[in-house]
Amino acid sequence: MSGAAEAAAAPQGRTATGPAAGPWLLGVRHHGPGSARAVLAALRAARPAAVLIEGPPEGDALLPLAADPHMRPPVALLAHAVDDPGRASFWPMAAFSPEWVAIRWALDHDVPVRFVDLPAAHSLALKEPVEGPERAEEAEEEEEVTPVVDPIRVLAETAGYDDPERWWEDVVEHRSPTGGADSGAPPSEGAPGDALAPFGALAEAMGALREAYGDGGQPRDAVREAYMRIQLRTARKEFGDGVAVVCGAWHVPALAARTTLAADRALLKGLPKVRTDLTWVPWTHRRLARRSGYGAGIDSPGWYGHLFEAADRPIERWMTKVAGLLRGEDRFVSTAHVIEAVRLAETLAALRGRPLAGLGETTDAVRAVMCEGSDVPLALVRDRLIVGESLGEVPDTAPAVPLQRDLTRSQRTLRLKPEASERELDLDLRKETDAARSRLLHRLRLLDVGWGDPVAGRGSTGTFRESWRLRWEPELHVRVAEAGVWGTTVLTAATAKAASQAVAATALADVTALAEHCLLAELPDALPVVMKALADRAALDSDVGHLADALPALARSLRYGDVRSTDTAALAEVAAGLAERICVGLPPACTGLDPDGAEALRGQVEAVHGAIGLLDTGAKPGTGLRGRWDAVLHKLAARDAVAGIIRGRATRLLLDEGRLAEDEAARLMGLALSPGTPPADAAAWIEGFVGGASGGGMLLVHDERLLGLVDAWLTGVPADLFTDVLPLLRRTFSAYESGVRRTLGELVRRGPVPEGARRDDAAPATGGFGPGLDPARAYAVEPVLRLLLGRPPEPVEAAV
Repeated sequence: MSGAAEAAAAPQGRTATGPAAGPWLLGVRHHGPGSARAVLAALRAARPAAVLIEGPPEGDALLPLAADPHMRPPVALLAHAVDDPGRASFWPMAAFSPEWVAIRWALDHDVPVRFVDLPAAHSLALKEPVEGPERAEEAEEEEEVTPVVDPIRVLAETAGYDDPERWWEDVVEHRSPTGGADSGAPPSEGAPGDALAPFGALAEAMGALREAYGDGGQPRDAVREAYMRIQLRTARKEFGDGVAVVCGAWHVPALAARTTLAADRALLKGLPKVRTDLTWVPWTHRRLARRSGYGAGIDSPGWYGHLFEAADRPIERWMTKVAGLLRGEDRFVSTAHVIEAVRLAETLAALRGRPLAGLGETTDAVRAVMCEGSDVPLALVRDRLIVGESLGEVPDTAPAVPLQRDLTRSQRTLRLKPEASERELDLDLRKETDAARSRLLHRLRLLDVGWGDPVAGRGSTGTFRESWRLRWEPELHVRVAEAGVWGTTVLTAATAKAASQAVAATALADVTALAEHCLLAELPDALPVVMKALADRAALDSDVGHLADALPALARSLRYGDVRSTDTAALAEVAAGLAERICVGLPPACTGLDPDGAEALRGQVEAVHGAIGLLDTGAKPGTGLRGRWDAVLHKLAARDAVAGIIRGRATRLLLDEGRLAEDEAARLMGLALSPGTPPADAAAWIEGFVGGASGGGMLLVHDERLLGLVDAWLTGVPADLFTDVLPLLRRTFSAYESGVRRTLGELVRRGPVPEGARRDDAAPATGGFGPGLDPARAYAVEPVLRLLLGRPPEPVEAAV
């Protein structure tokens, strides 16, 4: 064999325990604080000439940013395809990740550092497309996690452990060299072989596992390992043997294997390739708790971060953190509780044969001593401390797509800092800053960047109030990259996407919803395109159901002009035209319906009723659009061919609006519940009249004539038909509050009120109501109302 061939086939690295020269293959568990401390000790002892790290080589240019004072982990390398930003991968790193520790050590000591894994250009080309960034982590997990064998679990079971996490804590986390971040102190005392010994033992164990289980069933691992071997050869030619490689322990035997350069290149031949962009993005501890990135998701990143940062007495310091958290939540936790919890954790560790109390022992001690056996406060400890809510930071000098830079500027200008924890944001749109915040959030929603979700406001139902629930997820950076194809700023991107969606939309309801979004997001340049599409779809769509679905969004949009100073004249014309067509086409559409169709149309009738109330607020009763709609409701209420649930709802809407006398409503109910009406139809009418959240229960409480009609009909339903109508009736009355149901039951039990008497006369203990208005009882509450409203008391003469 020639000298060159012998060099190519020679082992690529040394993993023995002796102090021989490198290259040194430092196999680690990603995101392991014990591995991080061991790597730091090995680098201090070996003083390599170069450091190679498992990761995409395109990220080499970004490595100096790790030393920037504004870079604060957890962070992640984000790689995405330029032409398909949804095809993306993350390489997350925490302060306690061995890769991050190695990067920082190399930068602090002016040692060259490089990524040596398969380039992202190839790995993204091999990745199957995913639907949205929320699945990018799942795809990354599928790539990285070995499905056939879990090395840590196998080693733990071999050692007699049933929990691989507990085994890893005992043999690595609690027995690794102590110390935190590199503070510039001299290397650890002892020979270099002492610091390198754990990696030799771990490499030997991984070699045995790979002999027993093969390569783990991941074909891509062979390609990745071939590329890493080539990069290691290149580094040895440049720096000699003094090279340290930090990679997953599973890959160490493959990097030390005797292979030829030609064989490795053959594995890489013909790999697909895409253009990629890389950058640093903030990450969160909560995301580290998922099986993502390097394929080594951890259940307790907050706990691991504490182990890495605590220079001494980690249990005592942890219990102090827990006590501070619980005290902040107004729970009584004294110093004695902390001392007792530490003692209990250490005692449990001794009983369980562990070298140091781990997460299991500390959690058991916290539950027993500080939480008094309750898992409720313990859940808070898990969420805030064991997992943690840390969100990393990335310096402004990190590369980013123009849209991301514009978004970052807007966030700073509006003082909307991205946070990993969920928070509520209440906006007053009369204030300029809050209105700008609202526009930004609505524009991001239109771009599918789900930073905020609107929620029902707590303080007001007016149009000038908005409430949002905000939570920034790292994957939203991928959403921003995807949205970058629409424009370089949030405004231009949202405008371009809205115009494109308007042209492509086929359903009328989709266009009306888009018009509403454009008004909320204040996109004046997109509105003409959306309005043209809306007018075209409305003119061609003859389905009353589609028109009814579209009208409410338009009516809501017209309200925004009052607060947002938006010209909605064109929108008002389209909305009025839709309302007119609904008034014409709705009565025929309400006949010949099956139960499901009738229920759907009932909801549309309610929505249209509310929309017309917004469109015709200034009209006099019985005139204009409101008058035509009232005529439609009268037709629906009186026509027998209309489904019962719709007739009942139409009757109720007219009664609530004062367009129908109480006597007439009672007459219509009597007809609907007459013996000639099939019980199922009568039950549907009742559902429409008093069902849902319309306050029907209180209506029956206040008007005993209607309650008596319902009671009389119900008692007259034949036994063989009662079971058929019972589910519908149960659904109707179960929606009432318990107090309303109890009052109705009491009124029915006492029976009808005698003619000319009040319920108070018949049964003073029960405050029922009879037909008509009782002036004396109504006047009795007037002094209280005047007091509440701050009005002066009425003169005695006026009262008389």
